[in-house]
Amino acid sequence: MEIPLKAQVECTDGVYGRSVYVLINPVIDQVTHVVVKEDSSPNTEYIIPIDFVTKTTADTIRLSCSKTEMEKMDPFIKTKFIEEKVPNRNVGPGAMYGAGAYYYMPYVTSEKTVYESVELQQIPPGELAVSRGTRVEAIDGYVGHVDEFVVNPKSGHITHLVMREGHLWGKKDVIIPLSLIADTRKDTVFLKLDKLQIEVLPAFPVHRHWS
Repeated sequence: MEIPLKAQVECTDGVYGRSVYVLINPVIDQVTHVVVKEDSSPNTEYIIPIDFVTKTTADTIRLSCSKTEMEKMDPFIKTKFIEEKVPNRNVGPGAMYGAGAYYYMPYVTSEKTVYESVELQQIPPGELAVSRGTRVEAIDGYVGHVDEFVVNPKSGHITHLVMREGHLWGKKDVIIPLSLIADTRKDTVFLKLDKLQIEVLPAFPVHRHWS
């Protein structure tokens, strides 16, 4: 079973949105959730357990829940308001001239409280969020970006990473066994291979409707 990213997501009662992230438990190499962004405003992103995925194709994910059930699931983005103190400068009534400049004196300073909104991804502890387009690095440099993952439907474990293009291969996907992934960090997947070794891996032409 492939887990495509930026693919159309269908509920039992119609098309809902698009897949934007997969959440991965790197300890057990398992996809745990798919993050779905609704097509209509306010374009909320919801965290959907992988158990709700019933079928996938190259450009579609089908779920066993309805649109109403989807909207009862946890949002992926939550807004947090952070309190911050900033200087609040007021000027006194006296005016003076000095060195050709006009300025006020005395100055009176104080602080005021402002609230800044910050959007936070709700990623379960110990898991990673990987989106389509995440950078892929070989031992000797950049080689492409993440297109999707291949998952064993019985176990839910990731078996392969599908990497999109890169300057060595042009418009095609390269299939990389999970065992050849050395590390994953915030915005990058690191491989145990160099560019020449990747060049001989199995590949197939891309035929994505959303390419």
